[in-house]
Amino acid sequence: MRSPATAMPASAPLDGLRRLGRRLGGGALDLLLPPRCLTCDAPVQLQGTLCAACFGGLSFIGAPCCACCGVPFPHAGHGVPGPQGPLCEVCAATPRAFAQARAALRYDAGAQKLILPFKHADRTELARPLALHMARAGAALLARAELLAPVPLHWRRLFARRYNQAALLAGLLAGRAGKPHLPDLLRRRRATPPLGDLGAAARVAVLEDAFLAPARLARRIEGRRVLLVDDVMTSGATADACARALLAAGAAAVDVLTAARVPDPRLERS
Repeated sequence: MRSPATAMPASAPLDGLRRLGRRLGGGALDLLLPPRCLTCDAPVQLQGTLCAACFGGLSFIGAPCCACCGVPFPHAGHGVPGPQGPLCEVCAATPRAFAQARAALRYDAGAQKLILPFKHADRTELARPLALHMARAGAALLARAELLAPVPLHWRRLFARRYNQAALLAGLLAGRAGKPHLPDLLRRRRATPPLGDLGAAARVAVLEDAFLAPARLARRIEGRRVLLVDDVMTSGATADACARALLAAGAAAVDVLTAARVPDPRLERS
């Protein structure tokens, strides 16, 4: 029986058709289910892809960005000089618990067409294209990672949603990189409220001691570099809290890889 952290919800008859199509071959699948864009349902050439318009609506994060948290900069030359490259003002002022974070996409309207259905509407097939973009953006982090783990959900939220979207992404990335995946490496000790309307200090306070690495897994992570996986990073407070728990359990270092990163509106106005 699958762990609830990684189990995909049972879908409708479409899943049966997809399984039949895989047994008969890709051509048969296309006959049964003509390829459609993952977000707008327009015809496409290949199953599980986006049409040109939806793909063109994605904003991929590259340089320039914060060398630590990966938040995109509006232009080159932005940021505070740091040992590994320019830092955003937050990372320059307050050292992060994680070593480095990267994200594939800016969290804008284009990314939301993929992430919101994946997260809230049982569209678990969207994990694969998101993981593909994450693997490209986080190639260096994946290469040096010794094991991968997802940001956990509280058990009540996991029961309601039936799957942890971060665990699905982490499993796909681990399989692609050939690295161990520990979906239960972290536990959320208590339910926490949504952080969207909270300031930085309030976020840190809400997440204080919210995560725990079970003692039974301590030997698996002691002295190892962990890659923490999530769907979206906003301020980095959740990633920081998880990293502190992993470091306290003996991890050598923690990197973070997410599907999307919310831009800092203060930087966007500069």
